[in-house]
Amino acid sequence: MLPLSLLKASTTLPLLVELKSGTTYNGRLVSCDTYMNINLRDVVCTSKDGDQFWKLNECYIRGSSVKYLRLPEEAVDRVQEEEKKWQGG
Repeated sequence: MLPLSLLKASTTLPLLVELKSGTTYNGRLVSCDTYMNINLRDVVCTSKDGDQFWKLNECYIRGSSVKYLRLPEEAVDRVQEEEKKWQGG
């Protein structure tokens, strides 16, 4: 299971993204590319200190600025199902 396949399987699922700057974004994954650039919808952005919040309809996050991602466990299940389909099982 590759990280990119796990991320792509998370489309439409809630996702938390923390940037290297400490800012966090919580939203639903719309799309991602091979550089792990991410498009989110229905986003809540939280400042590094956690004292400011912004609600955004959409946002684009450059993959090179991402520190880590938190995905729901459902994403793992989706990847396993897709791998079974590719293996013909």
